Amino acid sequence: MPQRTVTIASRTGLHARPANLFVQAAAAQDVPVRIRAGDRSAPANSILAVLALGAAHGAEVTLEADDGPGADAALDALAALLARDLDAEEPAGA
Repeated sequence: MPQRTVTIASRTGLHARPANLFVQAAAAQDVPVRIRAGDRSAPANSILAVLALGAAHGAEVTLEADDGPGADAALDALAALLARDLDAEEPAGA
């Protein structure tokens, strides 16, 4: 099972806007992805489940996908997203 471990860069952690951007990106992937914080795991395409993880700024999370075509690319894209401070970026259309 491919995995990526990444540190949450957004100042608010995976809350509000950063969580929404992450969930939208996860839902757009061709493979299902899970996110794990500590001993809790959640489907990456579920906003409520991702918010419930309570992943704060600086927390390490692990992204996991089933083996298959596109799994590594999906994990790389999602890990890169979490490694950015999404709070500091301008919203699209602003």
